[in-house]
Amino acid sequence: MSSRLAARSRAFFSAALIFSLASLQPAIGAGALAIGKCGAYGQAYDHPAEASALAAAKKACKGNCTTLTMNRACAALAVDMANPCGAHGYAVAPRISSTLNEATKKCYEHGGKECVIRAWACDGKG
Repeated sequence: MSSRLAARSRAFFSAALIFSLASLQPAIGAGALAIGKCGAYGQAYDHPAEASALAAAKKACKGNCTTLTMNRACAALAVDMANPCGAHGYAVAPRISSTLNEATKKCYEHGGKECVIRAWACDGKG
C-alpha cells in the first residue's frame, strides 16, 4: 500500500508542477516616461509593447510632452524645485541608482539650484 501512496503523491506533485509552469507568463518589459514643462510627467511600465507604453505615458502627461522609452531599465526625471519651470534632467539606465544619479546630475548641469527627483519608474527587470 505504501508504494501506491508514493506513486499517487508523485503523480499529484508532477501535475501540480506542470500546472504551475503552464500558468507562468513571459515577462512584460516595455515602459516609457513622458516629460513636459514645469515638472509635468507621465509614466507607464510593464506594457506588452513599446507603442502602448508610449501612448499611456503621453496620455498621463499634461501639455506638450516628449517621451523616452525604457526596456528592462529605469527612467528618472529631476526638476529644480527652486524653479520647477526651469532646469530639469532625465536619464535611462539599467539600474535605478545610476538613473537617479544621472538625472539629478543633468538637472544641475542645466542650471538647476535645488534639483530633486520628480518621477521615476523601473520596467521589466530594470
